[in-house]
Formats: sequence, structure tokens, C-alpha cells
Amino acid sequence: MNHKIELPKIDELNFPLIYKHLGNFIKSEVLKAGVNRVVLGLSGGIDSAASCFLAANALGKDNVTALIMPYESSSKSSMEDALKVVNTLGIKYYILDISKQINEYFKNETDEAEANENADSAGGDTALKLRKGNKMARERMSILYDYSYKLNSLVLGTSNKSELLLGYGTLYGDMASALNPIGDIYKTQIYQLAEHLGIPKTIINKPPSADLWEGQSDESELGFTYKTADDIMYLLIDKMYKPEVVISLGFEENIVNKIYERIKKSQYKRRMPLIAKVSERTINIDFRYLRDWA
Repeated sequence: MNHKIELPKIDELNFPLIYKHLGNFIKSEVLKAGVNRVVLGLSGGIDSAASCFLAANALGKDNVTALIMPYESSSKSSMEDALKVVNTLGIKYYILDISKQINEYFKNETDEAEANENADSAGGDTALKLRKGNKMARERMSILYDYSYKLNSLVLGTSNKSELLLGYGTLYGDMASALNPIGDIYKTQIYQLAEHLGIPKTIINKPPSADLWEGQSDESELGFTYKTADDIMYLLIDKMYKPEVVISLGFEENIVNKIYERIKKSQYKRRMPLIAKVSERTINIDFRYLRDWA
């Protein structure tokens, strides 16, 4: 008889240990870099809220700065939820609207459907939306790294394990950071962590969305729920089960294969840029010392 295996839960028993470990991770890695502060992008979503709460605990509220960077189509509730986080924690923040530079960049763009007679209008519109979404993510990260220099801080990551494995993020955009405390925590575990961290309920309860355009939804774009994806990825990645074994446990074959293919095809997003080897000691091939090797 087939049975499904779910990933471990973060509950009242293991939360204290995880909380302490993540706090020590943030503090240790920041101090190794010779600074004592972090800056992060705060979207109003659960992932950035979790990273922000963890950082404030590890470094103190005076050493955490949040940048709230809305675009003109960003929902009003996202701004409200981001402000709830900074007000709850008492941290410094800046509101930086990115609409002007994004609109300036795309002002001479025509809909890709118009540029290509063989493309239908819906496809062209979607492609342009995705381009604008990627541009917004990279614009925000560009601002974050500028502020990291300005404030002598490290950029704190806010991408969870589910997003990183699925490649559901923008390379050199929201996937970029100096350190990431939640990158090994699945999305469904983030919700469990958030409950224990005391993150506002409005943030925990709202549907996951990158808020790149009105009505945008993570799960509708992916084609499956995070719950389904996380249970499958836990078996594929953490337990190293082959797809056929996962399917034999009762998961839908088409969903398992779709997730497996996404993980494989997005591998390039999870590695450093490839360098052609021409010497005896090539960076990231032979020369791979830890960041604190000195």
C-alpha cells in the first residue's frame, strides 16, 4: 500500500535549537566579514519577514536596516505588512520607490507580441511581464548592494529552500545575498517558523506572491502547491530518493517529474559562474578555500 512521507515540522520542541542556530549563524558570518550590520529587502512577505526577525534577534535592532522598494503595481497590503515588521522590531528602514527607473528602462519597449507577428498577444504580454519582474528584482538587489556599502553592512538573503531548488527566483536579483539564514528551510517550514517567531498573522495568512504584478501568485505560476512540492523535494533532495521511488509512495507522477525537471534545469542558478580552466589553480575548481580560510 502506497504511503506519503512528509518533511519534518518545526514545532515547539525543535524551534529553540533552530532559533539559536540561525542566530549564531547570522552573528558569526557577519562578524567574520569585519562588520556587524545587515541590510535586507523587505517585501511584506513571510520569507523576508522571517529573515528580518532572525537578524534583529541575532544582531540587535540597531544593526538591521530594511529597504522597502515598491513598484507602482505593488499591492498596498505589501507596504502595510512590511511596515508592520519594521514597527514591531523597531528597526531602521527606507522606502525607495523603483517605479521611475523601471518605467524609464521599458518606456520604448513594444509588446513582444507586436514585435513578432507569429506570437500571440497573450504570450507576448506574459514575456514582457516576466522581463519587468526580473528587472525589478535586479534593480532592488542593485539598490541593496549600494546600501550595503553605504551602511557598511552585508546583504541578508530572503530566499527559502523551495524557491532555490525550483529556481523560482531571479539570478542576481532576489536570489543574491552575502548570507542567507533561511536558504535551507522549505517554504512550508517557513510558515511553522514564522508562528514561533511572532510574525504578524496578516503576513502568515496571505497567499504567497512575489507581488510583481496585480494578482500574481507563486503557486498558480508553479502549477502545484508548496506543500506538495516540499514533500516531494524532501524525498528527492534530503532523502536522495529517485523519482520513481517517490512516485511509488503515492505522489502524482506528472508532478514529481515536473518538480524533478525544474530542479535539474535551474542548477545553473545555484552555482558560481563557470570559469574555463587554463592554469593549475583555478578559482572555484582547485582554489576553493572557505571564506574565512586566512
